[in-house]
Amino acid sequence: MINPNRVIQQFLELVQIDSETKHERQIADVLTHKFTALGLEVVEDNSQAETGHGAGNLIATLKASEGVSADPFLFSCHMDTVTPGKGVKPIVGEDGWIRSDGTTVLGADDKAGVAVLLELIETIQEQQIPHGPIQFVISVGEESSLRGARALETKYINAKFGFAIDTGGEVGTICVGAPTQASVKIEIFGKAAHAGVNPEDGISAIQVAGKVLARMNLGRIDHETTANIGRFEGGGATNIVPDHVILYGEARSMSPEKVEKQLGEMKETVEAVCRDYGAKGEFQSDVLYRAFRVSEEDAVLKIAQKAASALGLSGTTFTTGGGSDANVFNGLGIPTVNLAIGYEDIHTTKEKIKQDDIVKTAEFALEIVRQSVTA
Repeated sequence: MINPNRVIQQFLELVQIDSETKHERQIADVLTHKFTALGLEVVEDNSQAETGHGAGNLIATLKASEGVSADPFLFSCHMDTVTPGKGVKPIVGEDGWIRSDGTTVLGADDKAGVAVLLELIETIQEQQIPHGPIQFVISVGEESSLRGARALETKYINAKFGFAIDTGGEVGTICVGAPTQASVKIEIFGKAAHAGVNPEDGISAIQVAGKVLARMNLGRIDHETTANIGRFEGGGATNIVPDHVILYGEARSMSPEKVEKQLGEMKETVEAVCRDYGAKGEFQSDVLYRAFRVSEEDAVLKIAQKAASALGLSGTTFTTGGGSDANVFNGLGIPTVNLAIGYEDIHTTKEKIKQDDIVKTAEFALEIVRQSVTA
C-alpha cells in the first residue's frame, strides 16, 4: 500500500539538501513546507537559542481521524548529517543499493527515516486509514550528541510512547536499549622550557598525556561499558617543551553505576600520572544522556512486534552501544523504541541503503499506525 517510487524519490531529494549538523536551516525550511503542505500543524521550537544550531526542532502534528480514540504517540527522526555531507550525489545502483558518489556520506542516516515518515503521511491520507493523534518530531543536532533533542521544548509533546527510526540492522528488528554517554575533557598543564637549551627544566604536557593514555583503561571495558579518547589538542613550536594539552573523550555503559566507576578510574589515572611527573591535571565529565531499556511489557514494544508479525518481519529485539533521540524520549518518560531501517556503513563515504529497505520500513511504520488504533 506504500508507493515505492514516491518514497525513493523523496529520499533522493532529501539527501541532496545540505544539512551537516549545526547547518540545518535549509532542510528545516524544506521539511516545514512539506509537512504543512500535507495539512499538518508544524511548530519549530526555540531550541536554536540554546544549541546554536542552524534551526530548531520540528514538531508536526497529525490530528486523529474522526471518531478514533487512541493514545497519542510520536515518530522521531533527525534532519542533520555528519560530515562530509555537502553536495551529496546519490547513485541508484542496478543491484538495488543507493550510495553516494564516494566523496560524501549518503545521508541515509537519517533522511531515509524522514522520507519514510513523509510517505507514511501521504499514504494515510490517500487511503483514509484510521489513526489516532500522531506527532512527528524531526530533530536537529542528533549527530552532535543528541544536542537538538536534549534541548527540545517538551511543552509541544503530548505523546504517550514513541518510535524512532534511526538505527542500522534488518528491517523489522527493534532496538530496546542504549547506553548512558558521558563526555570527558582532560587538561594537562606542564612547564614550558627551551627544547634545545634546557629541556630538563620543562615538563612536557604531551609526554604526560601519553603516559596517561598508556595507563588508562580504554576501549571495551566489559560487555556493557566502553571508553575512548577521540581528540588531542595542544603543543606548538618544536623548540618549546609544551606546557598544555587537552584530551577529549567519552565513557558509555548500559549501567549508570559502571559509567560513574569508569569516569572515576579515568580521573584517578590522570591525577596519579600528573603526580608522578610533577604536572597538573584537570578532569571534567558531563553526562549527556541516560541509558534506557524498554520492557517487554511496554505497550510500545508490543505494538511494534505485532506490526512486525503482521508483515512477516522478525520483531527481534536488541540493544546497541550507540545513542539516539530515543534515549532522550525515554528520559522524558516517553517509552520509545528505535526501529532498524537497514542502512550500512554510516558516518563513512561508503554509506549505503537498499531501496527495498526504505519501502519495507515505510510499510512497517504504516502497520504500526494500524496496530496503535487497536492496542
